[in-house]
Amino acid sequence: MPHKRFAHSRRDFLCNAGSGLGSLALASMLAGDGLLPNANAATVPDPLQPKPPHFKPTAKSVIWLFMEGGPSHLDLFDPKPALEKLAGKPMPESFGHPITAMGTGSNTLMPSKRIFKQHGQSGIWVSDWYPEIASHVDDMTVFRACWADGLNHVGSVCQMNTCSILAGRPALGAWITYGLGSANQNLPSFVVLTDAGEVLGGPKNWSSGFLPATYEGTQLRNQGDPILDLAPPETIGKQQQRGRLDLLKTLNRHFGENKSDDTELEARINAYELAYRMQAAGPEAVDLTKESDATKKLYGMDDEITAKFGTNCLLARRLVERGVRFIELYNGSGSAWDAHNDIEGNHSKMCRSSDKPIAGLLADLKGRGMLNDTLVVWGGEFGRTPFNEKGDGRDHNPWGFTMWAAGGGIRGGQVIGTTDEIGLRGIDKRAHVTDIHATVLHALGLNHVDVTFLHNGRSERPTIVTGEVIKESFAS
Repeated sequence: MPHKRFAHSRRDFLCNAGSGLGSLALASMLAGDGLLPNANAATVPDPLQPKPPHFKPTAKSVIWLFMEGGPSHLDLFDPKPALEKLAGKPMPESFGHPITAMGTGSNTLMPSKRIFKQHGQSGIWVSDWYPEIASHVDDMTVFRACWADGLNHVGSVCQMNTCSILAGRPALGAWITYGLGSANQNLPSFVVLTDAGEVLGGPKNWSSGFLPATYEGTQLRNQGDPILDLAPPETIGKQQQRGRLDLLKTLNRHFGENKSDDTELEARINAYELAYRMQAAGPEAVDLTKESDATKKLYGMDDEITAKFGTNCLLARRLVERGVRFIELYNGSGSAWDAHNDIEGNHSKMCRSSDKPIAGLLADLKGRGMLNDTLVVWGGEFGRTPFNEKGDGRDHNPWGFTMWAAGGGIRGGQVIGTTDEIGLRGIDKRAHVTDIHATVLHALGLNHVDVTFLHNGRSERPTIVTGEVIKESFAS
């Protein structure tokens, strides 16, 4: 039987071939957005591939402003007239005498020397230490009855990052990256910026804990270029650089064939690949020379006192623009807010360094239409006591302190929670650290109960076994 020939014109051939190439390109783009499984995922899944949220988020990114050392809520956001009447007197028995970090529970009560005023249409009280931030209260929810479990800095900073005073658990930014993946494959999804010394407790505060190591935070430098060694030597071309990485990946994969549980090896491979991609995206992301003089002035970069933290705040805005999900900025890293004595001198300096940069960040985000989907969180690891330490300072207070949030779906111009008459303990609508974390995850479209990771036979979650979303903090 003669072979039947099918007639195809050149036009038919090109049309069919072009359609096939278009389908391949579409499949590649969809896989890159996490909407289709990647062809390579069967062998080596990409842990940073974008993942869908549990429900529609109100925020895309988080900027966490960490005032390390413990800012005094009594001198910033929570005025207590009763302290004026009780100045110099022992704390009334009705309030109890708490066990404090420095043994000051029986010291005399000390009123604030600050002048408080109501601001905005909402009339929220802010002291004269934060005049610039005060102009943004109508965009904020102020949580006045926050509480935590630690008495000292190392455990308390750890808990504010991981929900536990004990080291070893993943940081909030690591959980977010694990739950949502990366929105920009050319930059880290979780970035940490400091402005002074070493954060107490060090890198454990942005560790991935028992999650795969690839989810840990990336610390950028606080002096000089934020990211070092992005540019390869001029003698090494792109093809050679790519070949070296491919060889290194092959060797690492071969070494790790029988070590499937070694997440650090996989993280190292991913880090090499990310560093290669960052050689193109990284320099542009941290290049502030393209920012206008007016923008730099808005952040206080023209003033030696505010320049360092202002630079970090501007970097945070640029990173959010480029899809970085979680950025943590430490003000006073090394526990500089820790005012055990001379709280007037200490907090005057720290507020001066942070007020304009934070206000500039809020104004810039709002002016660019970015505050709507960027959640900004402010707070320390605890507050400070209403009784004195060393006559003119305040001790650590984890039982009742203030934090605030703005943007990212937050209902502005409201105060949630109350502390007692002297500002020692939260008494109404208290918000534990785990509640704050649950609320941040909710803004990003993640149910904190459903974000789980099997570790030692137990399904772990970001808020351990507690935490509730503070639903009234949201606009709807």
